[in-house]
Amino acid sequence: MDEMYLLNVEGVKKKILHGGRGELPQFKDGSKLTFHFQTLKDDFERTVIDDSRQAGIPMEIIVGKLFKIEVWETLLTSMRIGEVAEFWCDAIHTGMYALVSKGMRRIAEGKDPLEGQKHRCGMGNMFDYHSTGYVDLDELQRAPQPLIFIMELFKVDDPSSYKRDTWAMNKEEKLSAVPVLHSEGNRLVLLKRYQEAAAKYQEAVICLRNVQAKEKPWAEDWLSLEKLITPLVLNYCQCQLELGEYYEVLEHTTDLLQKNNENVKAYFKRAKAHAAVWNEKEAREDFLRVAQLDPSLGAAVKKELRLLGERMREKHVEDRQRYQGLFQQPQLKGATEGKGQLGGDGNAGAGHSWPLKSFAFPAWIFLFVPASQPAPGEGYLLNTDSPT
Repeated sequence: MDEMYLLNVEGVKKKILHGGRGELPQFKDGSKLTFHFQTLKDDFERTVIDDSRQAGIPMEIIVGKLFKIEVWETLLTSMRIGEVAEFWCDAIHTGMYALVSKGMRRIAEGKDPLEGQKHRCGMGNMFDYHSTGYVDLDELQRAPQPLIFIMELFKVDDPSSYKRDTWAMNKEEKLSAVPVLHSEGNRLVLLKRYQEAAAKYQEAVICLRNVQAKEKPWAEDWLSLEKLITPLVLNYCQCQLELGEYYEVLEHTTDLLQKNNENVKAYFKRAKAHAAVWNEKEAREDFLRVAQLDPSLGAAVKKELRLLGERMREKHVEDRQRYQGLFQQPQLKGATEGKGQLGGDGNAGAGHSWPLKSFAFPAWIFLFVPASQPAPGEGYLLNTDSPT
């Protein structure tokens, strides 16, 4: 089984190391291929670059989804289940290997594979940063060369036999998945399982964003998709409010308001997030904007402002009590015992000289806490919106 075969692709040779079983599988678009691989240099030592078995995680690719090393799909679709084969690939097929390997290594290390990259194509990132962070991969990046891939194909899943990740779906599948994810998120919110609900809303938003990315910004189709995205983002923000992720709420609601500055729900949720992180001025402004845009919410806004005022007053009292003792000068032990009194020379008795300059305070101590009180009828309401 050590004879080399030429595949119908320039610069690729195959050697079967262990025969597979059965017939050649039907590799449909969307089929998921699960396999282990080993990458070696084409040198005398056959230096090992990567080995998925060492990472303990088999690889998966989806047929027809243009994996960055496109030749891998060609290699794998020439194999039977259980087959182990060695492929020699010329440098014309291995130019992207350094970048792909970097991502796989970072995943194995528990790191974000995209951390530090700018939004551009893979080759653009490589040329921009000049280093992958791994010495052996930097060498491959500088001088692309033929590589040897040893692959073992474990399994071929039909597109209908597994739950496909959103990135592997086509446009129609993504649009069909959105209402299902939306409904699942709403159900989880009613069960107060906010973390899981947020994940469903987020997945639905990702589906729509992927479709929207192919449309012309602000064109009719782009705007139609934006209308579907907005309630999902708002529901996601409500979950984050419940989970205490207030700064994330501020980020997403501000983004929504930059696109539509009359979104009442976005103002309301942003106001609650501002209030939670003690941004009193910004919270009041957003609550008042809610009442201005929708007068029917006037009573609710009045209650929110009243409770906000109560919380801020309590905070001011706590702050004053916390810092009050910092301004009281400590007494000397001799003074309390009736001896070592300050004499005419200003010293605290024999052997107890304690110059006042030793009581220096940092400058921030002398910043007074505002004592202004909100007007009656103002405050903050901690109510929970139902998902839309």
